[in-house]
Amino acid sequence: MTYQQHLINEQATLDFAAQLAGLCTSATIIYLQGDLGAGKTCFSRGFIQALGHVGRVKSPTYTLVEPYELERWRIFHFDLYRLSDPEELEYVGIRDYFADDCICLIEWPDKGHGMLVPADLTLYFTFVGQSRNVEIQAESAHGCQIISKLKQ
Repeated sequence: MTYQQHLINEQATLDFAAQLAGLCTSATIIYLQGDLGAGKTCFSRGFIQALGHVGRVKSPTYTLVEPYELERWRIFHFDLYRLSDPEELEYVGIRDYFADDCICLIEWPDKGHGMLVPADLTLYFTFVGQSRNVEIQAESAHGCQIISKLKQ
């Protein structure tokens, strides 16, 4: 099951992220795919803030993961772009991040191949002139439920 959305500008990306965040009612793993500058981190910022984080959402490009402890969720924002070997994820305790009270947003998931749990949703961001498109692919039953709610 898939869903597509045109994101005309940064605010549209933030709004869409907030909409999707509101549909995540249980632990969710979201893979974020797309070229540099395609909107993955902007989406993550909107998603995390929509779930209640107040303040800056830092890019985890150099730290690999940024945690956000919220009232209902622990959110982990990963950026695996600089990961040189998927085995490095063992050193950060990757398995501990996939618990029942966690939502994980994972940029550049291909870099962690073999070490990550399967996604519920994969979002593919592409450039369309000065705007973006995002295609969402459900990868699990939970992902299908989320897309079904998006389509309503």
